[in-house]
Amino acid sequence: SLRSDALPLERPLYQHQERAIRKAVLHNRNIVVATGTGSGKTEAFLVPILNHLFLEEDDGRLAAGVRALLLYPMNALANDQMARLRELLKNYPGITFGRYTGETESEDAKAIEKYRKMYYREPYPNELISRGQMRDRPPHILLTNYAMLEYLLLRPDDHVFFDGQHAGRWRFLVIDEAHVYTGAKGIEMAMLLRRLKDRVVKGKAEGLQCIVTSATLATGEGGFPEVARFARQLV
Repeated sequence: SLRSDALPLERPLYQHQERAIRKAVLHNRNIVVATGTGSGKTEAFLVPILNHLFLEEDDGRLAAGVRALLLYPMNALANDQMARLRELLKNYPGITFGRYTGETESEDAKAIEKYRKMYYREPYPNELISRGQMRDRPPHILLTNYAMLEYLLLRPDDHVFFDGQHAGRWRFLVIDEAHVYTGAKGIEMAMLLRRLKDRVVKGKAEGLQCIVTSATLATGEGGFPEVARFARQLV
């Protein structure tokens, strides 16, 4: 059902993709994927996330609620990932996804009108396009940016993502373009993520599996310990 240009099933994985997926799926490790632009970092976190959702579906536990948060430093990157998910999951309506940023309309009617103007078609059933839709039925995969995550944690209207009947199923936290979180911004981000973990897994170290990606963090194996230390401090 997933067969598409977004994830060609006949394409072999690169070695770094396979190593990342095995560490994440088989050993439940937190990982850093530090490889060049266009080298397939997305597969390294999408495959473990989809695998987890498929297992929940097999067990009859795939109800509404966030399982994976994909965090981006800017809306353009979140929009690119939405296009990828749209193509990947169009034939698999059981897995829902949504982008919650400052660009996301609150009301369904406005969101649908905006969507039609942008894409000249109707949204797929599993693509939640308004804040109202996501509050009623939180998506399995939620995309946002770090500034909006701050608002989500504060606003009572958005508590459904973190508390109540649809919460309690969080599993993955993906930080894309992690190299931008240095200095004061890095400190703010680290504190924000600690607040998130306190909220959704009560601060348990093993509660959220963290995947950090960047094209520019590592310059060779000699820098791996420093990269791991950076990621550990961040998440």
